[in-house]
Amino acid sequence: MAMVGEAFLSASIDVLLDKIVSGDVMRLIKGKKLDTARLEKLEIILKSVKAVLNDAENKQFTDTDVSSWIDELKDVVYEAEDLLDDISTEALRNKVESEDHQNTRAIVKQVFTRFLPSSNPFKDKVEEILGRLEVIVSQKDTLKLEGNSGAEKAYQRSRETSSLVDESGVYGRNGEKEDIMELLHRQNLYADNKVDVIPIVGMGGLGKTTLAKLIYNDQQVAEWFELKAWVCVSEESDPSKVTKAILQELPGGCDDSQSLNQLQLKLKDKLSGNKFLLVLDDVWNENPNAWEELRIHFSFGAQNSKIIVTTRHENVAAIMKTGQSYPLQTLSNDDCWELFAKHAFVGTNPGMHPDLMAIGKAIVKRCDGLPLAAKSLGGLLELSNDNGDLEERGDDYFEDMRLRSFFQQLNAKESRFVMHDLISDLATSVAGKFIYRLEGSNGSCEITKRTGHLSNVQEEYDVRQKFQSLPEAKRLRTFLNVKSSSGWPYVSNVLMHDLLMKSSLRVLSLAGYKNINELPKDIGSLKHLRNLNLSKTSIRRLPNSLCTLYNLQALTLHGCSDLVELPRDMGRLINMLYLDIRGTKLTRMPEGMGKLKDIRILTDFVLGDETGSSINELGKLKHLRGRLAISRLKNVVYARDAKDANLKDKFNLKELKLTWDEYDDIDGDSKHDREVLEQLEPNTNLKHILIESYKGTRFPEWVGHFSFSNMVFLKLQDCKFCISLPSLGQLSSLKSLSISGFSGVVIVGEEFYSNGQASTKPFGSLEILAFEEMAGWEEWSCRSDEAFSLLEELSIRDCPKLIKSMPKHLPSLKKLNIANCEKLECFLPGTPSICELELEKCYALQLEPLPCGLRKLGIEGSNMNDSILEQMLQHSLISTS
Repeated sequence: MAMVGEAFLSASIDVLLDKIVSGDVMRLIKGKKLDTARLEKLEIILKSVKAVLNDAENKQFTDTDVSSWIDELKDVVYEAEDLLDDISTEALRNKVESEDHQNTRAIVKQVFTRFLPSSNPFKDKVEEILGRLEVIVSQKDTLKLEGNSGAEKAYQRSRETSSLVDESGVYGRNGEKEDIMELLHRQNLYADNKVDVIPIVGMGGLGKTTLAKLIYNDQQVAEWFELKAWVCVSEESDPSKVTKAILQELPGGCDDSQSLNQLQLKLKDKLSGNKFLLVLDDVWNENPNAWEELRIHFSFGAQNSKIIVTTRHENVAAIMKTGQSYPLQTLSNDDCWELFAKHAFVGTNPGMHPDLMAIGKAIVKRCDGLPLAAKSLGGLLELSNDNGDLEERGDDYFEDMRLRSFFQQLNAKESRFVMHDLISDLATSVAGKFIYRLEGSNGSCEITKRTGHLSNVQEEYDVRQKFQSLPEAKRLRTFLNVKSSSGWPYVSNVLMHDLLMKSSLRVLSLAGYKNINELPKDIGSLKHLRNLNLSKTSIRRLPNSLCTLYNLQALTLHGCSDLVELPRDMGRLINMLYLDIRGTKLTRMPEGMGKLKDIRILTDFVLGDETGSSINELGKLKHLRGRLAISRLKNVVYARDAKDANLKDKFNLKELKLTWDEYDDIDGDSKHDREVLEQLEPNTNLKHILIESYKGTRFPEWVGHFSFSNMVFLKLQDCKFCISLPSLGQLSSLKSLSISGFSGVVIVGEEFYSNGQASTKPFGSLEILAFEEMAGWEEWSCRSDEAFSLLEELSIRDCPKLIKSMPKHLPSLKKLNIANCEKLECFLPGTPSICELELEKCYALQLEPLPCGLRKLGIEGSNMNDSILEQMLQHSLISTS
């Protein structure tokens, strides 16, 4: 259990370390030339703390002082993460407002003003966090906490570099290489200085070492220098070890038993009179005395000798340089993509995997020009060249945990899971005081200042008393509602007030509270919020201040049946990944939805009459996946706009619903509607499609085309102006087909099965078929005995004019339901497997002797008298109704 807790806290510290060197943080700090020393100090202290975490986690169960030390550490880690998130959020705000074409200079000035030393909040906050961390570090010796020296040595060994490089795997550094080659070849800046030191400075993962390798291995460089040596210094501060490492790179090597003085004399002898190039890679030591002790020996080399130093820290460069430093910049997006693609698409052309290319380019954008990130992530994705596999990998991990009993499914019908009791107890024990479950009106007494994550089991009336201790949680990150019973619970207004004071909130769920009908404008103060769930509340409108939550990634409004509009500036939420608006009363989407370029799940897209986002905005949302419902398609003015929606390139969409206005009874321009539907052709990866209230007289060719080989569910509903059904028989994977409201169709004929180019048995995979509300349908023609070979359920309802013909042979049929087909006079099909038969108001239908396997029979409204029915049943053991 200690290992689990240590892993969580260690991961949190790793996240902080990543944020400290992230592009957003560094650009915001350096943009005003603020001192980065404090952040570097924060990085060093966090690494020092992380080194003793394992020992602390093991001792906390027997030593209460260590347990308190860990709690204090968790608290300050949360505080530090909030601070760094503040900086990232300011960078986001700057980006969004710049894209809104406002005065960029004014915005930048406003951003930095908040963090100027003169205004103190940023500087003071860093100092406060550093102070707390220094106290924590100072206590580790008192508590006798020891670092994992073995792990530290392993890390040092893993970081050690060599001079070898694969030049074919380096992108975008030709210009930088030429710049430094020029510095190597020119005369030294000062005549009395035989050796020039050229520091290459930049954050970790930027490619400093790789650039140095390119230069070190260049043929011209080999001709310019008589001696070359490559030494990975890292955090080494012992002069004798560094000297020994240099000597080992030079001809003749060195004896391990030699003293520091002997080593330095030997180095002096090796370098004397020789023009040399020395690369000191990954230097961290900021001690000027250590450098001075080494520098003396380098002065014995020949004129125009050079030393290249790679380092993350400007302080190191300032100590060692003889001229200007060379600050290494990030890669361009194009170069970053080339590097990523080399590792992600090994042995294949990226163009052959357009779906993976879209994912890859989104990842590259997040790499922020860092070569190491592009290379590492590309290598991870090289595990699969199948996007389906990538998307399912997360499900595989979850399924693996389910099989190990981490989670249990609530019931077979729902994709809802609960955590096993033992696992829940373990998680609760590991989390300690940082999580709490509110249950019952008196449960709030356990909430403390350290409570970071709070789940609330909803009661019928969640009164004020239940939340009276909520203000104690000073750094609350999660407030999650858990529904415990049916009905619509009520919540006290004080909860909303208290939650809006929690500026550290990342996750906020108020789902299910029907008395919540509005959000305060102050919702914009929750600037760290990532996930907001307001599903099944009575919200009618959302304040536009919601659109200043630039970190928001998920907004759930499912079942908000009173919601009539979204905020006008939704396009500002550039980090949005998930927007669920099912079951709302929206009549349009706000303008600018196309700016949500990273969104993955957008359940619905509603087209307004004249205002709001037009359908071509969908074309900008390239990463949509899962389900998409486009409604009010009658408002598409030009069919070409529908083409711009670019559904054909949305490879990850699995379910699509296309709806015209179901209340529009006017026969509009059927040709226009057909052209619109034709341009909305989706990708062939689609599995489910529903087309509703379509006003065209015929369907375009793509509906039912055999290329949609992944289609398993198809529903065509209320298309009352259609005079014929599309050809659907060649959809090889189709399992469920529902057709209803086609009042204009008279005959279902051979065109239903194929378009004359049949290559497989018609409807070879179909298991469920339903025809309903076909007011004009008179005849069903089926000449092929091979059709519907796997059909198990057939339903024909409300088809009053249907007179004759049904498929004669349905070998797999188990359930047959025919209702309100008064004129149907044909015989029932041959159905040896049938076990359920329901007939309602089918006065002319002819019944053959019933199969012996029949188990359920329902007949209502029939011309048969009781004696005939009794005779039919005499050989069957069935129940009747």
